Amino acid sequence: MMYDSIFSRSFNKHEQRRLKYGAFVSCFLLFLSLCTVFKPYLGPIQALNLRLSVGDGVKMRMVSDTPSSPKIAKVENIVANIIVNDSRSSSQVEEVEAIEPKILVNDTSSSSPVNEDKDIIIKVPVNDTSNFPRVAEGSEAEEDKSTKIPVNDTGNSHIQTDPVTKKEESELVCTSEVRTDFCESRGDIRVQGSSSTVYVVSPETSTLSENMSKIVKPYARKGDAFALTMVREWSVKPLKGSKQVLQCSQNHSVPAILFSTGGYAGNHFHDFTDILIPIFLTSRKYNGEVQFLVTNYRAWWLSKYQVPLKKLSNYEFIDINKDDQVHCFPSVTVGLKRYEKELRFDPLKHSYSMKNFRDFLRSSYSLKRDKAVILRDGQNRKPRLLIITRKRTRSFTNLDQIAKMAKRLGFEVITMEGGGNLSKFAEIVNSCDVVMGVHGAGLTNIVFLPENAVFIQIVPYGGVDWLAKQDFGLPSKEMNLKYLEYNIKVEESTLIQQYPPDHAVLKDPSSIKGWAAFRSVYLEKQNVKLDVDRFRPTLQKALELLHE
Repeated sequence: MMYDSIFSRSFNKHEQRRLKYGAFVSCFLLFLSLCTVFKPYLGPIQALNLRLSVGDGVKMRMVSDTPSSPKIAKVENIVANIIVNDSRSSSQVEEVEAIEPKILVNDTSSSSPVNEDKDIIIKVPVNDTSNFPRVAEGSEAEEDKSTKIPVNDTGNSHIQTDPVTKKEESELVCTSEVRTDFCESRGDIRVQGSSSTVYVVSPETSTLSENMSKIVKPYARKGDAFALTMVREWSVKPLKGSKQVLQCSQNHSVPAILFSTGGYAGNHFHDFTDILIPIFLTSRKYNGEVQFLVTNYRAWWLSKYQVPLKKLSNYEFIDINKDDQVHCFPSVTVGLKRYEKELRFDPLKHSYSMKNFRDFLRSSYSLKRDKAVILRDGQNRKPRLLIITRKRTRSFTNLDQIAKMAKRLGFEVITMEGGGNLSKFAEIVNSCDVVMGVHGAGLTNIVFLPENAVFIQIVPYGGVDWLAKQDFGLPSKEMNLKYLEYNIKVEESTLIQQYPPDHAVLKDPSSIKGWAAFRSVYLEKQNVKLDVDRFRPTLQKALELLHE
């Protein structure tokens, strides 16, 4: 009041009006000068996405604002304080049409954009919560750091999530090798088992072409037409984001590997060379943080090999063909990597070796021995010999004679057929120093032998030696085993009881053309009666190798 009275006595009304206008103009000029010098940013904040996680009875819309100026810095930390007031009764239904955030940004720089380290405080008043949709009970909400987005219930078995807004462009690389085809995809990947399709979703601006679609049979025995007839076919399809895409009903934060337990699954040799070793090679790098999607799902097969499989994946296997959901992953590999040669790893391509795989098996099955016995002169210790038997084909017809001869040489002899409880059989094999058996799938159990053990392969009559060498002879050397091979004579084969002496089967095995005919005669009709006197030097050689 005192200031007003002095002001009125010092100046007349006309002069007071001029002073007020002058003060206003001076303030305006001062404000323009400050803006020119400090250049504060007064435009909208870049790509500010506001997300609200609320409970029952709450509905809101997201507001996204994209700036016109490229100078604003990336906002790293956002702290949102949201005030929700509902002063109306539950009978009032009114949708919130818009949310206007009030943004306070402190900026003391003269010419630089907003500092990246500064926090932005957003206060959003919301006056109505009466008409927000409920989150479907039991549904999964996609998490974006600490912010949760509610998932809408679509009324069917699929749970719909927000469209994926990934920063990284999706990628798809398909590889064709001698024994396998596989596709590796990364980004927004959606797997639909009912259609046997893997979708690689990418933005409209992506360079990923939809012409890159690939058909894959995810079983690592390419070239074997008969085996692949028992493997389900999968499509890997790039898809532009603007097109209609299936909504994710289950989101996964870990990669996935899709493979088949069809083909020759159930044959012990093929279980390892076509599936288990390729799975190890493809998934080991994830250290258990990978989801297995199984097509041609065989529960008994997965149960048989659950010990190593559960060491490779920390998650329950998904029978993807019977799954109605749309599974979304950050990356998916369809098919398995493998070396073209049996029971081996490519040292030039792969970062793992047969030694790594055997160490993995030893750890998985808790096998005690990593080295075979070393015999010393004067010791009474008996090395253990396991004779792997067969019941149907390529079986020993004089097993008792063989065992007695081996015991006289100083072996502790165990005779057993493979199969049954694999964990128990793996322990028995690991406890032995020498393993012998006729060429066949049961010999695959040499993977459980300790290093420097001796492996004796009995090769049937009929030119089977090339197959014996590729399947077990060469692989055993990469397992650091000492390999011996015994090729039987025609007199030791039961084929002489089925064909006359001058028959081509006995006289000229090379005249039997075609794999089917060869397998039928020399692998399916033949048993072995070892000449124990002729075979004795082979067992004596095994004893010598254990002294080294």
